Amino acid sequence: MHNLTPNDSSHELQQILNQRQAVMILFGAPSCGVCQGIKPRLTTMLNDHFPKMKFIYIDCITQPDIAANHNVFALPVVELYFQGQAFGRFSKVFSMVDVKEAITRPYSMLD
Repeated sequence: MHNLTPNDSSHELQQILNQRQAVMILFGAPSCGVCQGIKPRLTTMLNDHFPKMKFIYIDCITQPDIAANHNVFALPVVELYFQGQAFGRFSKVFSMVDVKEAITRPYSMLD
């Protein structure tokens, strides 16, 4: 898991998105119980089923500019990127099954 620090910017995030074939971003906050609850579940899912996918956690309290640039105004939000392109977005109410199903097909086409 990669946490962006308060000193990181949208530019650093974009570099990661362009360099990696598959990226999942979780936008959350320390005060968001759901965000903190799904973070380890997402990490486990990626480790077990999608090890090539990079996981990034963005704390919307310390990184409000990045959250605003991604139109994140309610938490949690999960975004999926393949080959630098936005592929899927899950907001507020979703299941781990939904996220896993969204990743499976494009992930299977990676090198």
